[in-house]
Amino acid sequence: MKWRINNQKRHVIKDLRESSNSLFLLLNEWYQSPLGARVVENEKQKLQETISHLFGYHILQVGADESLKLIENSPIGHKIIFSPFLFAGTKMPVANIEELPLANDSVDIILVYHALDFTIDSHRLLRELTRVLRPGGQMLIVGFNPLSLWGIFRLFMSKRNIPWMGRFLSLRRLSDWLKLLNLQIESVNYANHFLPFSCRKILARVEQFEKIGEKTQSPFGGSYIVHCEKTAIPITPIVTKRIPMASRVSAFPLTENIRAKIH
Repeated sequence: MKWRINNQKRHVIKDLRESSNSLFLLLNEWYQSPLGARVVENEKQKLQETISHLFGYHILQVGADESLKLIENSPIGHKIIFSPFLFAGTKMPVANIEELPLANDSVDIILVYHALDFTIDSHRLLRELTRVLRPGGQMLIVGFNPLSLWGIFRLFMSKRNIPWMGRFLSLRRLSDWLKLLNLQIESVNYANHFLPFSCRKILARVEQFEKIGEKTQSPFGGSYIVHCEKTAIPITPIVTKRIPMASRVSAFPLTENIRAKIH
């Protein structure tokens, strides 16, 4: 009976890995499409404003392969990107991003690029990323915004296609998760204020929409970029109160005065 259960678990894990691998390929294919490439470019411009000012020894990117080059302008020398599976031509180490082969508190900067939108367990992934992030380390989370035109169109689109099959986590829900993991939000930025269509006329005016969204500071962009910091839990030392006691030296003058009175 145990053998049957273990065998069933192996098949489930195998199916999940195969689905995640195929999803990874579909995502990378969409990122190279006219609409996906425009999305990547807009988000990359917003990211560079922050990444170029973050320093440390190790920076980790999850959710996209090295072909997107989202952390190439980082001043940090050691850049880490994992591939979910081994395929021809890959130069990256292979690892499951929900079980990272990294030590606790070992990474300075983490870029989470739509990984929470397209993973099996978003909260589990966020916990794992928090585990490897050092106290005081920075995390940048890029996700699709449900409170936007993209979120509205998602209600009417087929969930079998990208990006509509994504989870589209709300900022409120993400903020609650971050608080539980001692991740303090520093800033929130938005990108992709245009309609989610591959129409040439719309894509030709994307920069105009982005300028309008930036000037008005609109929170309804199709994507949000959350910058947060891992705060260290302060340890308050327990200090025992000491009762002051009279020293022996101070008792001698009193003894001498008593002797003087007796004599």
